[in-house]
Amino acid sequence: MSVLPSKESLPDFDKAKVLVVGDVMLDRYWFGDVTRISPEAPVPVLKVSHVDERPGGAANVARNIASLGAHCTLLSVVGADEAGDCLERLLTQHGNVTALLYRDNTISTTIKLRAVARQQQLLRIDFETQPSHEVLNAKLADFRKKLADADVVILSDYGKGGLAHIAEMIKLTRAAGKPVLIDPKGDDYTRYSGATVLTPNRSEFREVAGNWKNEAELNAKAENLRKELKLDALLVTRSEEGMSLYRANEVLNEPTQTREVFDVSGAGDTVIATMAVMLASGAGWPEAVRIANRAAGIVVGKLGTAMVSRDEIIEDMARSK
Repeated sequence: MSVLPSKESLPDFDKAKVLVVGDVMLDRYWFGDVTRISPEAPVPVLKVSHVDERPGGAANVARNIASLGAHCTLLSVVGADEAGDCLERLLTQHGNVTALLYRDNTISTTIKLRAVARQQQLLRIDFETQPSHEVLNAKLADFRKKLADADVVILSDYGKGGLAHIAEMIKLTRAAGKPVLIDPKGDDYTRYSGATVLTPNRSEFREVAGNWKNEAELNAKAENLRKELKLDALLVTRSEEGMSLYRANEVLNEPTQTREVFDVSGAGDTVIATMAVMLASGAGWPEAVRIANRAAGIVVGKLGTAMVSRDEIIEDMARSK
C-alpha cells in the first residue's frame, strides 16, 4: 500500500526551475445555450453568452508549473497575430512564467476553438500551421542558453512542428546531467530516444505498441519500448486505471482516485508538469508519480484546460485520510 507524503513533507516547489519547450496554442471557448435547430442545416444553434480564453498545449504545462509555485521558462513559436498577442498576455498573468514566444510572420498561432453548451462540447475547430526553420533555429540557440539554469526540462510535443530539433535538445539536456521529460505524439517514438521518461496516455501507447490482452502483456510491451528507446522510465497514464511507471525490472501502479470527471482535456499537461516539479524539488520517482496522479485526479474535475495548486493537492490529501 503506497503512503502519500504528509503536508510537512510535500516540497514547497518554490526553488524548482523547469524549462518547457513545445507547441503552444490558444484554447478558446464559446459558452452558451442551445434552444433550437438551424433552419439551414440539421445542426444546433449555439447562442454564445460568453467567451473564455486559456493557454493550451505547452503553455498549459507552463501555467500548471507556475500554479504549483515553481518557476518556468517557456520557449515556443506563435504567429504575429491577435491570438499570439492574447496568448502572451495570458501567460504574463502567471508571475512564475517567463515566456519567450518567437513571432513567425509566416504562420498563424494555433487555436483550438470549442463550442460548449451546458458543459457539453458541441464542436471543436482547429487553426494551425507549422513554423519556419529560421524561427526554430533561433529557438534552439536560446534553448542552449536557458538549459544551464533549469533543474528539469519538459518537451511538450503536440505535433505542430515546434520540436523539429527535439533529438538535439534531448542530447544537450542529458549531456548537462538533467532529466528530460517528454509528452509524446504520433506513432514513431524513435525521435525521443535517450529521454529520461515519456508520458503517453493509454491510447497513445497503444498506437505505438499495439493492443494487449492482459496486464502481463502490457508490462512486456512497456519494458520492450523502454529498452528500445533507452529511457530511464516510461509512464503510461491509463485513465480510470490510474498510472503505471515502468523502470528497469520494476513496475509501479498507482490507482486512480475515485471522483467525478468533467473534462480530461489538459490532464496530461498537469501530469508532466507535476512530475517535473516534484523531480526538480528532489523527490524520487514513486513520490513524483503519486503526487502527479493525485493532481490529475483534481484537474479532471474541472472544465477545460485547468490548473492545480499545491494547496489543492494538500487539501485533497487531507480529505482522503
